[in-house]
Amino acid sequence: MSENLLVHLQSVLGLIVIIGLAWILSENRGAFRFRMVASALLLQLAIALLLLKIPPARAALLSLNNVVNALSQATTAGASFVFGYVGGGAAPFSITNPRALTSFAFGVLPLVIVISALSALLWYWRILPVIVGGIAFVLRRVLGLGGATALASGAMVFFGMIEAPLLVRPCLAKMTRTELFILFSVGLASVAGTMFVLYATVLKAVLPGALGHVLVASMMALPGAVMLARVMVPGDAATEEVPAQLGYRSSMDAVAKGTEDGLKIYLQIMALLIVMVALISLADQILGALPPFAGAPITLERVLGFLFAPLAWLYGVPWHEAGVAGSLLGTKTIINELVAYLQYAGLPKDSLDPRSGLIMVYALCGFANFGSVGILIAGMSALMPERRAEIVPLALRAMISGTLASGLSASMIGLLT
Repeated sequence: MSENLLVHLQSVLGLIVIIGLAWILSENRGAFRFRMVASALLLQLAIALLLLKIPPARAALLSLNNVVNALSQATTAGASFVFGYVGGGAAPFSITNPRALTSFAFGVLPLVIVISALSALLWYWRILPVIVGGIAFVLRRVLGLGGATALASGAMVFFGMIEAPLLVRPCLAKMTRTELFILFSVGLASVAGTMFVLYATVLKAVLPGALGHVLVASMMALPGAVMLARVMVPGDAATEEVPAQLGYRSSMDAVAKGTEDGLKIYLQIMALLIVMVALISLADQILGALPPFAGAPITLERVLGFLFAPLAWLYGVPWHEAGVAGSLLGTKTIINELVAYLQYAGLPKDSLDPRSGLIMVYALCGFANFGSVGILIAGMSALMPERRAEIVPLALRAMISGTLASGLSASMIGLLT
């Protein structure tokens, strides 16, 4: 049996194991719906084939790099005006090491603010509502979701896991446990539109068409997360639809509110990165006091690689690369996906072959980590304080379903590449 066939069989095994784990963790194993599971997998496959295998669609995805470049240049213009050379402007002195001049906080992260404002403006102009409505229509038809759940789930591709449910806020109090769990799972399995360009900026040097792949990964996570959520918490998911409103009164109002929301995310990312990188360093210092293992010092990266390597192998990564891939998965789960993507972009050349690297881009695309679960609990509790006792355990379970959903997308990509 050829090595190529073996790695593809790994990905098939990954699909089976992920669905099997969801069934084992189900609150009602007897309610397993084969047709719904098959529909979700076929929808994932259709998304992947359409966007990655059909030449015109693939060319369109690759051309999205031009969007990344345009938005990056526009952000640099604003950031350099405010922050000067640390924001990307001309330096008032001679530069001997250009890479050392790059400031992530002032040169790259401002993208989040710009994208947040742009998303709000596109929503007010009724461009995003049409796209979200189309996604919601497909989710209703293929997976049998009610209007409110489908709308909020579709909106999570562009908005965050707290912002999207605001579109159906009047329905939240009467949603079933299953519907809440679907929303939580989709929120933790996908990434908000405010983060697309940031991730693509981080990855563009190591992955052609990075923005397209991040977008496809988030789109594929939608049906996967809905399906896994309905397997783990079976029940009714047919709450009626309500008008989607975000309260923007004008284009300028949308830009202002979008900028304000983006600033909150920007500050949160900076604070989390400072704390998380510091904690990694502290953990490495503590682990460094232990005796070396297998001829090398013990580090958090090696520990995570050991723990998550089997999961990476299931997705289709060859075993000799599973340690590196497992470390990235562990970083994504314990810390967050941004730190994991930064580590991925900084890997030595040939650490992962192109196929394994692509699988990991999809496996890392999602908010399923402990910090995001805390944000989810706090945000949804503020929207539904009367259901907090229900929200907390569902959010913790959603971290599992969100992780499995990203793995489902990664396994599907492993099967197709």
